[in-house]
Amino acid sequence: MTGPSGETPLGGSGAQPETAARSAGAPRVARVVLDTPLPQLDRLFDYAIPPAIAEQVVPGVRVTAPLRAEGRLADGLVVDVGDTTEFDGALTPLESVVSPARVLAPEVWSLARRVSDRQAGSANDVLRLAIPRRSVAVERKWLAQGSPRDVPQLAHPVAGYEGGLIESAVDGGGRLALRSLPGVVELSDGAWVGRWAVTLAQAAVRAVISGRSAIIAVPDYRDQEQLEAVLRTVAPAGSVASLDARRTNAQRYAAFLSCLPQPDDGVSTPRIIVGNRSVLYAPAAKLGLIALYDDGDPLFAEPLAPYAHARDVALVRQQQQECAVIFAGHTRTVEVQRLVELGYLSDVAPVPLVTPKVVPTAAQQRQQAGDGGRVPSAAFRTAAEALLAGPVLVQVARPGYVSLLACRRCGQAARCTNCAGPLQLASSHAVPSCAWCGRLVGDWACSECNNTTYRMVTRGSGRTAEELGRAFPGTRVVVSDGERPLTRVDDEPRTLVVATRGAEPIAAGGYAAIILLDGERMLQRESLHVGDDCLRWWSNAAALAAPGAPTVLAGVGGPLAQALTLWQQHSYAAAQLQDRRALGFPPALRVASVTGRPAAVQAALDAAEHVPIRDVLGPAPVPADGPRTLDDDQVRAIVRFEYAHGDAVAAALRGVIVRQATGARRPPAGRRRGRPAPTLRVKLDDPEIL
Repeated sequence: MTGPSGETPLGGSGAQPETAARSAGAPRVARVVLDTPLPQLDRLFDYAIPPAIAEQVVPGVRVTAPLRAEGRLADGLVVDVGDTTEFDGALTPLESVVSPARVLAPEVWSLARRVSDRQAGSANDVLRLAIPRRSVAVERKWLAQGSPRDVPQLAHPVAGYEGGLIESAVDGGGRLALRSLPGVVELSDGAWVGRWAVTLAQAAVRAVISGRSAIIAVPDYRDQEQLEAVLRTVAPAGSVASLDARRTNAQRYAAFLSCLPQPDDGVSTPRIIVGNRSVLYAPAAKLGLIALYDDGDPLFAEPLAPYAHARDVALVRQQQQECAVIFAGHTRTVEVQRLVELGYLSDVAPVPLVTPKVVPTAAQQRQQAGDGGRVPSAAFRTAAEALLAGPVLVQVARPGYVSLLACRRCGQAARCTNCAGPLQLASSHAVPSCAWCGRLVGDWACSECNNTTYRMVTRGSGRTAEELGRAFPGTRVVVSDGERPLTRVDDEPRTLVVATRGAEPIAAGGYAAIILLDGERMLQRESLHVGDDCLRWWSNAAALAAPGAPTVLAGVGGPLAQALTLWQQHSYAAAQLQDRRALGFPPALRVASVTGRPAAVQAALDAAEHVPIRDVLGPAPVPADGPRTLDDDQVRAIVRFEYAHGDAVAAALRGVIVRQATGARRPPAGRRRGRPAPTLRVKLDDPEIL
């Protein structure tokens, strides 16, 4: 195996001062990052460049390289090319160049290295998110094309904010926490979108006409469709590249290649690059703007190693490329509020301030809708009147029909007789089934009182639609949830839309009224972010109302209802941040979860003692969402530390992962060969633990 070259925290060639310089005429050296999941190989390796492929080996290309210790070939990416190396022995030559396309851009490598170091992960884990799988046909077409035509110079001023403020931020690398305009707007082609999409699209166009690219990240396809609809009307032709998981790999690879410098002359064409969380790793050498919409959405939390949140990736990249960054949304996350209070982000509100009409009904009586009885009387009257003028939106907590049953006699939750999972109903005539194992339970009896009848506790979107259909005869009722996604509805009166949180379709002209149900149940979830999430769900729904149309919040009072009614979500975030500072909770402090078998977790905690940390919570048994298995003997500890010590904590925990992966381990019982896989898992800024 060849020796590694050193690395700086931000990547690049990462070579330290040369200690064994090669003589003139010696083979040139390629520094390669290998595509391997092994944490001990997360570094650059030096390979000799054979003369036959010397002209093809340039930074960014895909190559194959021998792994001497493994006796096989590995895929890799060339990070740097030079004439010197630190390795004292003979360098192993590269095997081949896979493609002449320079798919690893320098700015992407720097970002991958910094993000992985910050999160105690491997750069390869980031590169797998950043670079799509190769499509040979798409790549050949891209390599054969010529230079693009000039981008038209089109100006679209950002409306709704103080004159020139957003434009100045984009031009000067400003950093904004933007309060998005509520409401919907009709585009020139007749499509209706949220006003937030128009704001971000116009800001991106501002970057493009100045010769720089823009990256806009949104939570899901619903938001992306709105953004792309606006860009079709305001962006220069051919300037938009869409990178998201819904597209085929060939389509995604073609969009990815369009963001790279042109293969014939190396010229970078400004692009507006849109997509979900991984779009933040898209290549863009001349980057003018990074924008995130609704950064509190859990879809921005990366579920794959190294588990970096899109907000943190955006901040790292903004620092590296010194571009503008905008965090936009109808609510303010506590993490963004912290940056505002630190003076890193500027708070920007619409001028004049636009606020939806929100009516709280916590103290009002309930109207019997069918047999549900969970609609306040004021909300019932509001919906009845609004249905005469246009569509009405009803937001509910859960999809499906009935997601939780209980004993009709004693109230004990109905559980599966096989695995003790919660029972649910798929329809009014369905047999109860288990939400965990899927087993049908037709002969259920209560374990406490032996009663065989049950009642519905949690009604889903299907059951709610059925009840409201009976309550409002002659009304068309449509459902929008995960199983029946709906993105748009017309402006026809007597249309009732029942949607789960986050699945609300856009109504032409806006909804005549919006009813927010199940607020109490949403707030019962055990999570540090439950209040933030509920306020975000309600605010995003309220932003879909027509001008002057009422939004009725059912059954919720206190600070959350006040923040929504006054449209002062940033004030709620400020209060939450103050409370978390007092308790030592994120984002006042950073946290790392360390999960694995007890010995591995203890080794990680011992390593953390040598770096500045605040304290350690645990270890404690890992909570199980479903039935526990025989191998479920893992524990988890939580390490809390200051932001200034994040790199030291990440390096210490990463070192334990590498030592566990390379150290001697006993083979599993009954096997003479092979070693059990390491069990230690480290997640910095883990959103699931609090």
